[in-house]
Amino acid sequence: MTLTPLQQEFVLHFGEMGSRWGINRTVGQIYALLFISSAPLNAETITDALSISRSNTSMGLKELQSWNLVRLKHVPGDRRDYFTTPDDLWEIVRTLVSERKKREIDPTLTKLRELELQGPAGDDYAEARIAELREMIEMMTGFYAEMEKLETERLVKLMTFGSRIAGLIEKTGGMFPTLTKRK
Repeated sequence: MTLTPLQQEFVLHFGEMGSRWGINRTVGQIYALLFISSAPLNAETITDALSISRSNTSMGLKELQSWNLVRLKHVPGDRRDYFTTPDDLWEIVRTLVSERKKREIDPTLTKLRELELQGPAGDDYAEARIAELREMIEMMTGFYAEMEKLETERLVKLMTFGSRIAGLIEKTGGMFPTLTKRK
């Protein structure tokens, strides 16, 4: 498989961005290649297209599967495994957000709750900041839980409202709960 210049540029960019997103360059490139491929690809094709080792391809595919970002496909008459990404972009975004929440937000929230349960430590300022952070994260995860329930069409409509939602909040006199800011 030979990549077009457009495909090459896209794949290289995702590889560069991978490290900023907490994945390695090769995993980012594999995902990008699968994302823009019109048909599922097998590991051999991925290895050749990206000029990477077979072991890097295998490890990258396993990581992407652990994130639920790639799907295993079987091609009739072919014993090899083929891989693809979901067609629905919203499904991909929802999966990414869910996985990041599970891997990053949930453990942090658990730790904050544990720290608060330890009781007074004699550091009022630190205790207050930890409580404030926990409250904010709980509010965000509550909001996320509500958004996760929405069908894609309703979520898209909600997102298109953008700053109009802020205007609505102002018109209602700020009747929605907010975290108090530190003085």
